[in-house]
Amino acid sequence: MHNQTTIAQKISYTGIGLHSGQNVTMTLNPATAETGIVFVRTDLPDRPGVKASASYVTNAQRATTLEGGAARVFTVEHLLAAFSALEVDNCLVELDAAEPPVGDGSSLTFVNLLQQAGRLELAAPRRVIAVDREYSIRVEDKFIALLPYDGLRISFTSVNPHPELGVQFGDYEINPDTFIREIAPARTIGFMHEIKSLQEQGLALGGSMDNALVYENGKPLNPLRFSDELVRHKILDVIGDLSLAGIVRGHVIAVKSGHALNTALAKKILEASRPSTLKL
Repeated sequence: MHNQTTIAQKISYTGIGLHSGQNVTMTLNPATAETGIVFVRTDLPDRPGVKASASYVTNAQRATTLEGGAARVFTVEHLLAAFSALEVDNCLVELDAAEPPVGDGSSLTFVNLLQQAGRLELAAPRRVIAVDREYSIRVEDKFIALLPYDGLRISFTSVNPHPELGVQFGDYEINPDTFIREIAPARTIGFMHEIKSLQEQGLALGGSMDNALVYENGKPLNPLRFSDELVRHKILDVIGDLSLAGIVRGHVIAVKSGHALNTALAKKILEASRPSTLKL
């Protein structure tokens, strides 16, 4: 698809926020070219909005937070991954709370919504960032880099102290079919020993085995969808976070990266690159 897209019709979904534990209704609305993905807080006076851009990232602890003026939204990465991988460029996302619904903890809920809504091509070219040099972020033993590449490829190494998880490696060429089949079903991961601490910090208040893959003593308490579901979800997060730079083409190589490094890389690319209009 050479031109920008939006969804063909409005569609809504109601669920619970992963970290807030609040019920929320999300409505996806068609938008005009050059709008981008914009989150609109319908529960606040004057319905303030914030664009899905690395420029507006204010927190990346356990989830990605965007904030612009009175508009603040968090845990946006699973939804953004679906928009990015399914090549939906423009959408107004109305929320009546600060956090989108978590669905089942993966991107499947959002994939299904976008497929039901359909996709509409707009009369404006897509603007693609095709990198021509290396971009990288390193913090201690964690790093993420983006190298020139014809397409979008993600190679991720996850290292976890639990012996049942250990080292997991995933390497995927990202396109709509691969994303839907191999990445979108991978759920967010939780550990029983962390739950009390997270909830004391106001996190994971809506988490359950219905919307997360939960481990205890290194063993999954609910059935795995993939033997390497952890690293696949890490790749899902990269897709969502990296989309905050725009439509990026390159080879991502990451080791133990999380939202903080992912969004720092997106910001670095956004600040240094000038998008060019390319055919896809």
